[in-house]
Amino acid sequence: MFDELPLQTLSAYNYLIGGYLKHGNVKESLSLVRRMVHSGEKPDGFTFSMIFKASGCGSGRVMLPRFLERMSHAQMMKLDVEPDEVLYTALVDSYVKSGKVQYARTVFDMMLEKNVVCSTALITGYMNSASVEEAENVFNKTVEKDVVVFNAMIEGYSKSVETAKKGIKIFVVMQRLNFRPNISTFVSVIGVCSVLSSVEIGQQVQGQIMKTEFFMDIKIASALVDMHAKCGRIEDARRVFDYMPEKNVFTWTSMIDGYGKNGNSNEALKLFYVMQECCVKPNDVTFLSALSACGHAGLLAKGQEIFESMERGYSIKPKMEHYACMVDLLGRAGRLDLAWELVMGMPEKPNSDVWAALLSSCRLHGNVQMASIAANELFKLNAENRPGAFVALSNTLADAGKWDGVSELREMMKVRGISKDTACSWLHQNRLTSNLQKHVTEIVKLVHENQIQSLGSIYLVVGYSSYVFAFLKIIMGGRLVGLPCRPAQTKEGGSSPPSCFV
Repeated sequence: MFDELPLQTLSAYNYLIGGYLKHGNVKESLSLVRRMVHSGEKPDGFTFSMIFKASGCGSGRVMLPRFLERMSHAQMMKLDVEPDEVLYTALVDSYVKSGKVQYARTVFDMMLEKNVVCSTALITGYMNSASVEEAENVFNKTVEKDVVVFNAMIEGYSKSVETAKKGIKIFVVMQRLNFRPNISTFVSVIGVCSVLSSVEIGQQVQGQIMKTEFFMDIKIASALVDMHAKCGRIEDARRVFDYMPEKNVFTWTSMIDGYGKNGNSNEALKLFYVMQECCVKPNDVTFLSALSACGHAGLLAKGQEIFESMERGYSIKPKMEHYACMVDLLGRAGRLDLAWELVMGMPEKPNSDVWAALLSSCRLHGNVQMASIAANELFKLNAENRPGAFVALSNTLADAGKWDGVSELREMMKVRGISKDTACSWLHQNRLTSNLQKHVTEIVKLVHENQIQSLGSIYLVVGYSSYVFAFLKIIMGGRLVGLPCRPAQTKEGGSSPPSCFV
């Protein structure tokens, strides 16, 4: 119909470009932009907003022009297109998705009125680049907040154990400001609990979810399975898993990975085959979880079978992680010859993880020659960030009585300024860190004053490590044993709101 128009106007082009983008046809939309320019039509703000949107929609299957967003931005300024709120937001989002967060901030600072959508995009960019303080600065200056901007902060905080505690706190704050959590909120905060290994807080979040219409949502249920598994509560994870009316590949993968990492490799592999019987196609992460389970149990033949089935049965090309896992499996089984053949036969150059797995296996079985080769390759790739590799090679040489090699290696470490951090426990003997001492004193005082009503209250003050609570139980002489993980029942029979979330 468009081709039959007697006059192909700018509006007609814009409508068709927008239609292509809406259906994910990025390449066709950009091709139409070029056709429009060649016809003599001058792009307007709406056209550029769609170009910026297209530049952020590229995937591995769509090859986009390099620096598309920057070239389009320059062209927009050259044509003197007056930017509005929509155009600025599209440009900021485009720069963020291409990893150019500083360019996004420059555009953001040029805006006279900064909207919450633009702020959310910039916060996401900062969190993805680990610039937490910058993200917090943008968030605090956002006047009109919504649920989405809170979600961006919680999701960002969940990326690191150092910042995860803040994710719980901001989850509390958003509810105090009468923002109702949505599916994305709950998925993100469950992710925070996974990072912190805080099953107590996770249980309270799960209790809150059960009072909403979101409980049966597949994303939330999958996140709960993953959280319980990472907290070592594999029975609870399986209970949620079995209760789900619908499961996707991520759900199955989380459950398989959970079984493997909690020492039940046989159950992990059983579930791996049941998954395929249920016509759910495993992805590359599923295969990695299954191979890891084989590695924990030393199931060499089963691991080889699964590895070979990736390409043969599912046309999934093994990644470096899969090769590293197989090298580790072969090495642990004493088949260093097969591990070496696998490394040498890789279609791509092995990365540091593969060489580290081979080095570890050589250390285990005392193969000095192969260990030296693996270590040298590892040093070429990532020497400074792999001090353990120097130690592993040094120990291998020492076990073989090659003390001259040990001396040379340690001298090399000294010259390069490479040192391995001394191992230490979380609680050092006869002393506490000043920060922990402060928290312990505070908790002891609150317990004696009967101001602690649940374990959640303790975890909000001192953090979410089970080691903290275990230590407190010891010094308090059992005073904390009677505290409920969940709030007590009220006289009316209902539960009072969880102490963490009021």
